Amino acid sequence: MKIPNKKIIIGSSIALAVIITLVAVSSGSPKSESNTGNQNQSLMSVASRSADKIEVVHFHATQQCWSCTTVGEFALKTIKEKFPEEYQNGTIVFKDTNGELPENKAIVAKYQAGGSALFVNAIIANKDNIEEDVTVWRLVSNEQQFLNYFEAKLNKLLGKS
Repeated sequence: MKIPNKKIIIGSSIALAVIITLVAVSSGSPKSESNTGNQNQSLMSVASRSADKIEVVHFHATQQCWSCTTVGEFALKTIKEKFPEEYQNGTIVFKDTNGELPENKAIVAKYQAGGSALFVNAIIANKDNIEEDVTVWRLVSNEQQFLNYFEAKLNKLLGKS
């Protein structure tokens, strides 16, 4: 009997963990205002008003799988290539955050991040409007679709669409 390749077992385990996380996140209840401080609306309802600032926060573990690394890379690439002025002047901020490090405990709590995740915080009138973007995980294997989707999302939040 041939023993399966260790890389296949590890890769399958990681893929299963990502799927379980996505199912848990998508079936969970939305974060309430009491749980997230200033969060008071979903990004969908915020889209009618332009964000004063957008924080894109990529949470990850110390050891990242391909999907986790790629989500962060594609998000940053979208921001740098499609929103260079906003990135330069601080209207759009990208934070790559290792959620396992003790110094990141406060930001993990603020975003209620669990594991690998991409959050978008549209700040309007100094109020946080935090939402986890789970769609990016379905697009991680197609760079152009990811970039198009994320660009459209940020444009909408900036009132450019």
